[in-house]
Amino acid sequence: MIKERIYLDNAATTPLDAEVLAAMMPYLTTSFGNPSSIYSYGRECRLAIENARKMVAKLLNAHPAEIFFTSGGTESTNMALTAAVRDLGCTHIITSPIEHHATLHTVEYLHNNGAVSFSFVKLLPNGHIDLDNLSDLLAAMPNEKCLVALMHANNEIGNLSDIYSIGDICKQYNAIFFSDTVQTVGHYPLNLRSTPVHFITGAAHKFHGPKGVGILYINENIKIKPFVYGGAQERNMRAGTENVYGIVGFAKALEIATANYEADSTYIKSIKLYMVEQLQKHIPPIVFNGDVAGSSLYTVLSVSIPRSEKSEMILYNLDINNICTSGGSACTSGANQGSHVMQAINNDPNLDSIRFSFSKHNTYKEIDTVIKALKEII
Repeated sequence: MIKERIYLDNAATTPLDAEVLAAMMPYLTTSFGNPSSIYSYGRECRLAIENARKMVAKLLNAHPAEIFFTSGGTESTNMALTAAVRDLGCTHIITSPIEHHATLHTVEYLHNNGAVSFSFVKLLPNGHIDLDNLSDLLAAMPNEKCLVALMHANNEIGNLSDIYSIGDICKQYNAIFFSDTVQTVGHYPLNLRSTPVHFITGAAHKFHGPKGVGILYINENIKIKPFVYGGAQERNMRAGTENVYGIVGFAKALEIATANYEADSTYIKSIKLYMVEQLQKHIPPIVFNGDVAGSSLYTVLSVSIPRSEKSEMILYNLDINNICTSGGSACTSGANQGSHVMQAINNDPNLDSIRFSFSKHNTYKEIDTVIKALKEII
């Protein structure tokens, strides 16, 4: 008999909510029209998209004209960074070594093609951004238009940045501010009217919506050119027939997440704290990565254990026990280059890392089962 799986990799993706699927189903079946068509099938799909846009804008306290639907966080990041350089005149990018690869690889591409120079802001020992160093970097380049690309929450260690302070520093030096908010849209209330940011991103599958749909918020005070050519969709910004059911699913998932934020976040945080306590109690050599007790995502817990023959196979052994987690190692050996985040904050080859990430579906009983499995494995 196969044991029921325990899923603790919600920062990678989340299960689709039944209500979200129900909202999507009409656009997978009867309402199948092309939103650009002028007859009724098309008009009802166009209406669904624009209603979804209004819903997302309302929930994020933005204007509907500032919300653009994309295929997900990676496309949104590429679109924002490319546009800031190509259309807004940014010649230097300040980012961090622990950003998502969607940011780092795009910055690398722009740099290698001679479009920009870039620099990394320093990190504090707990993995947070050194805001004083950010100010110093911007002050040192008075004659360059800078783009600051710093994520709201780190997807590996869970550190939560103060995007209001970062935005204020950017405003002081007339810099463009892009923040990867893929791990926070749908998990925290955002008020984009009062947040000094030019671009943010979101992906529905991070908060119980469908894969393959995301958003890019573009502040109404900046104007950029299209990212994809070939049609007038998304107000001439992104050509191609829209993912209607995905867009509807994004809006519904965000609506549910926002309505249930207080209860869900309190419960999920309690699950995380319970796991912290149990790990400290039963796995003494455990090391917690990032600012676990401070400014941290309530959905993510990153830990490291001393390297051994058993630890190197820990994800495999957890999988054998039907426990789904993800890992990251500071070690670079063979084809496995390890986690760039762990290399940046704790470059210790004697540690192996595991990321546990939680959702409203996880239980205390599941945590007990995971702790028991870890004890047996380690």
